[in-house]
Amino acid sequence: MAGMDDLITAREAAALLRLHVKRVQTLARAGKLPAVRYGRKWLFDRRKLVAAGTQAESDVSSPIEISARNQLRGRIADIRADGVMAEVRIQIGDQELVSIITRSSAERMGLKRGDEVFAVIKSTEVMVGKRQ
Repeated sequence: MAGMDDLITAREAAALLRLHVKRVQTLARAGKLPAVRYGRKWLFDRRKLVAAGTQAESDVSSPIEISARNQLRGRIADIRADGVMAEVRIQIGDQELVSIITRSSAERMGLKRGDEVFAVIKSTEVMVGKRQ
């Protein structure tokens, strides 16, 4: 490992790689990012992390596993952030789905028009309608 000046925390590594801190920790635990455990914390060598960043980004683009079964793939048609919230319009085929998320989540994820995303729907109730 490098000198203490070159070591960064998982939160700093997440900001550097533009990933969620939990994802950075998971990649470190799996040996996909260069890191060492110090007590309960992960520490990263900034130079090695930057070099490994390209691989980490390709790992993130692999299919996500999530408990929700209703996942719809689409592209961001528009995103508007105002105050603490952001409205994300997702084009799914010839349909559009609108999601309201926090502005900080949209910024953390680096969401922009044209990005391929998943709309994940988790609900206790889904209604079905049919024209008669």
